[in-house]
Amino acid sequence: MKKRNHFSELLCRLVGCSTKTVDNSVVTDFDLNRFLGDWHEIARFDHRFERGMKQTRATYTLRDDNKVDVLNSGMKGSKHSQAKGVARLTDTPAHLRVSFWRPFYSDYRIMLIDKDYQYALIGSGSDKYLWILARTPQISDEIKLQILTEAQRRGYDTDKLIWVTQ
Repeated sequence: MKKRNHFSELLCRLVGCSTKTVDNSVVTDFDLNRFLGDWHEIARFDHRFERGMKQTRATYTLRDDNKVDVLNSGMKGSKHSQAKGVARLTDTPAHLRVSFWRPFYSDYRIMLIDKDYQYALIGSGSDKYLWILARTPQISDEIKLQILTEAQRRGYDTDKLIWVTQ
């Protein structure tokens, strides 16, 4: 049995699947209308589509067709960069499907949000993506500790977070 598990893990590493399991369940009480608007990216896991970005923000706007326009912006070097996408709602309110490259959609899971909708912990369908968002460019040490504790409890390696320069 151990050999089979070791082989499965090795195979996953070779083909790129994740062997780590995280709890990426979403919050049960979520109000999309309160989530809409501007968010600053406080921290993120490194990934190629945001590599080197600073002063990153996301703006969410409800459309007439009940989808959400997503506008990500920031600075890469001295150049301003923007990416426009769209989010579809699912049957689970805090679980969206976001696309910047249609027809490909990815999970966007709101795993923690405070009662005043001032900060959030966002994950995806795997352990490879994690974001900390806030309505302001900085968060207090107390809030940072609370978010990090929750991410660690869920199995995320918070040492991999990149703290974004705002």
